[in-house]
Amino acid sequence: MLLHQLITDGANRRPDHTAFHWVERDKSLTYTQAYQQIEATAGAFHDLGARKGDRITIFAHNGMDYLLSMFAAWRIGAISSLVNVKLADDLDYYFNDHKPTLVVYTHDKLAETIAASKKVGTVKHLICMDGKQEGALSFPELLEANLPAPVDPGDESAIAHLSYTSGTTGQPKGACLAHEPTMVASSCIGERLRYSRDDISFGPSALSSSYQLVANILPPLKNLATCIVMKDWAADTGYKALKDTKATIFVGNPPVLTDVLEQSRLHGGAPENLRLGTSGGGPVPPTLKQAWRDELKLPLVESYGQSEIGGFFALGDPTLPTDEHFGAVGRPLPDKEVRILGTDGTELPQGQVGEVCLRGGFMAGYWEKPEKTTEATADGWLHSGDVGQMSEDGYLTMRGRVKELLNVAGETWFPRDVEEALMLVEGIREAAVIGLDQADGTHKPVAFVTGEGIDPEAAIAAIEGKTPYTLTSLTVRAIDEFPMTPTGKIAKATLKAQAMEAA
Repeated sequence: MLLHQLITDGANRRPDHTAFHWVERDKSLTYTQAYQQIEATAGAFHDLGARKGDRITIFAHNGMDYLLSMFAAWRIGAISSLVNVKLADDLDYYFNDHKPTLVVYTHDKLAETIAASKKVGTVKHLICMDGKQEGALSFPELLEANLPAPVDPGDESAIAHLSYTSGTTGQPKGACLAHEPTMVASSCIGERLRYSRDDISFGPSALSSSYQLVANILPPLKNLATCIVMKDWAADTGYKALKDTKATIFVGNPPVLTDVLEQSRLHGGAPENLRLGTSGGGPVPPTLKQAWRDELKLPLVESYGQSEIGGFFALGDPTLPTDEHFGAVGRPLPDKEVRILGTDGTELPQGQVGEVCLRGGFMAGYWEKPEKTTEATADGWLHSGDVGQMSEDGYLTMRGRVKELLNVAGETWFPRDVEEALMLVEGIREAAVIGLDQADGTHKPVAFVTGEGIDPEAAIAAIEGKTPYTLTSLTVRAIDEFPMTPTGKIAKATLKAQAMEAA
């Protein structure tokens, strides 16, 4: 199935139901209106010279025009190439990597967009979402022209989406996601979360994230439900928007899910229509999942995915979690085969720790990086670079990134074990453990924590015996807030650099 076919189906089967809603502008489009505007945008893109396989870059804040541009790119067989607006300083790299034909951008990024476009030399037109600017066409005017869209190429195997990795261990790579496997993955996600046509899915994360695509956009549309996007998330206005829009599913990362919890405490309960939260982009603190269950009486469904798969390795169930599998992410989805492999590439016995690998439905490869593709997909498996273990009944528990494992005085440490133990200490909100490189090849562990009234020595004493490690070399440092990556993850590389500078 083609990704944009979801809007066509909605226009045929539920024409007057809301497909998209944009919080800041209080703007909604029915399925019919969305179909018409996507066709008009596709006609404009085609008239400006974009063809099947061309890259159309979207470099903008969340909004309705972002969604229209993305679906219109798919409609003409082009590839939507999404760059987070927080990465403006690196725009040259992204443009040079995928060499766009058209660039749709937001007005406050004119200078960066023009500079990067001139350097790459492939851009035929710049299109400003907010109206005409010098050197750029007006998106509203193009939409109003209502130019006819071309014949749909109809190629399910074609690359639809260029999903960039976070670049935490090197330069970001563009994972090529094709229509059909991404659509199958999103359908499985919707079924696991028990989406219905009455659901309203709300996601404030950046639309440049593949997590938004497979969690907040495609599953509700597959079920003829509603997708909501928000540009500027803040705890108080976000909570109000959840209530006002009557959202039933909230798709976020741990920090914004924490905001919802704290606002719910202030307002005497969760938004009344909310039936579950879905988390991605990083590990869920056990205290957060427990608070959603015990205080809000709502399931916080954890997911584990990567840009490379256009879906998830594993996903929880939309029910209140039991203690039996509380620390697990969830079970693999039916469209993908997930195994725990050893260093020799063979499957490990259940319960043993190894690399999480996946077969079936992953990316077509990294954009113009065949060597990196071969490395990541050796022997037909997508190698995640993450360490985990699978229970006898098929629940996946994550232990951390292979490259984050620490050698502490001869002991192998999984930082997540210490982080989760610390987050159970009263007053600690978040924790992140890094290792300082030592001359003998080992690491000195440092735990950064946020919260209130934190006594570092007392925190270490509180987790004695609650991890499998000797904690004599551990240092705890309280900070006001964590540095974050553009995708909403704790920037451990920045923490390590700060710790090294302090040392």
